[in-house]
Amino acid sequence: KVEWAKNVHAGYLDQHAVLEKGMTIGQVLKSAFDPLLKKEERMNEICDKLGTADPDEMDGLMEELGTIQDELTLHDFYAIDAKVEEVARALGLLDLGLDRDVTDLSGGQRTKVLLAKLLLEKPDILLLDEPTNYLDEEHIAWLKRYLLDYENAFILISHDIPFLNSVVNIIYHMENQELNRYVGDYDHFQEVYAVKKAQLEAAYRKQQQEISKARVSTRNMAMSRQKKLDKMDVIELAAEKPKPEFKFRYGRTPGKMLFEPHDLVIGYDEPLSKPLNFTMERGQKIALVGTNGIGKTTLLRSLLGLIKPLSGSVEQGENLEIGYFEQEVKGENRTTCIEELWQEFPSFSQYEVRSALAKCGLTTKHIESQVRVLSGGEQAKVRLCKLVNRDTNILLLDEPTNHLDVDAKDELKKALREYRGSILLICHEPEFYQDVVNEVWDMSKWTTKIF
Repeated sequence: KVEWAKNVHAGYLDQHAVLEKGMTIGQVLKSAFDPLLKKEERMNEICDKLGTADPDEMDGLMEELGTIQDELTLHDFYAIDAKVEEVARALGLLDLGLDRDVTDLSGGQRTKVLLAKLLLEKPDILLLDEPTNYLDEEHIAWLKRYLLDYENAFILISHDIPFLNSVVNIIYHMENQELNRYVGDYDHFQEVYAVKKAQLEAAYRKQQQEISKARVSTRNMAMSRQKKLDKMDVIELAAEKPKPEFKFRYGRTPGKMLFEPHDLVIGYDEPLSKPLNFTMERGQKIALVGTNGIGKTTLLRSLLGLIKPLSGSVEQGENLEIGYFEQEVKGENRTTCIEELWQEFPSFSQYEVRSALAKCGLTTKHIESQVRVLSGGEQAKVRLCKLVNRDTNILLLDEPTNHLDVDAKDELKKALREYRGSILLICHEPEFYQDVVNEVWDMSKWTTKIF
């Protein structure tokens, strides 16, 4: 069971939280103070009753009134609007307009709204599930400062190691259905864990020798040895996690020019960019950076022809074999991983489908599950699996590192460095992309948005 202390208010940032249509950013942020607004209502009720209360009731009501007033003051109830504005500004939401409908926002902007609401709630403990996903560098830096100054407790799931190292002082490591606690940051945990693992393996080998000796000895000795074996706590080693292996296949060589926008203006209802003219050529590996909502995904989708430009055109080169990794795939996907891959590669045998998925780091249990029940990281591995099993000569990757664990991220980086084709990559993690790409394009130079 889980036991909570009394009156502890927890705040939870969920990877998959849903925002309802018709709510504005401002309303969502203000809803952080619902419990306090209810208390204010109760306070007004009490004040109305005071006129007619008898002396006994009066004492109880006055006491409750005092408690509520203390709580409201403690939580800065009378400065709500200023606080909403302060956090909204820090996370870049003021520029979007607090009256914007939340369903019009990109993945990154939605995460920021939920994060801002949570931080405004000032809970006694924050539970954050991968809060840096979809956040750009400047907002990750802001969140880092916020958490360093945060006076309460927080528990954090994250695969962003530099971020982890700067904000945590305890690591809980989950393995083999056990939870172990380590004091210090992630780097320190890795050192201690490596030593512990080596000791356990040595003890395991020694014990295995004793067990096999006991089995071969003569009968009388065997009895006493058997007693010793019965008393022995058998050491079990953790099952090795499947390590993913990504290797992108390179198809035929394309022409020199890959994409050439001519006065391309991207956007949906309103333009997100100035007229763009550039050429992407064979051999370029480019990281596309810039704040959320600036139009990076829209640019990728416009180059691919998935979105009609507001004006201008995109010329695609000869012999392109495009691999596209989407940031998030919407909807309830009820197919299993096996079916998902089979739809893409109908000629594969059952064995080929399973081994392709296993190679990408998915266990048998995952492979047979429906895609929708998998975690964000496992879903990403299924999508990468589709990508590595087809011939491509250019990869367009939209935040492929979101949700990926440390091993998968390292392996993906290695695979992209070895890939012979061209790459256009949207990513917020310099330590991931700087060894992969040979150019960084900052999208904020092209945008029409004023940030």
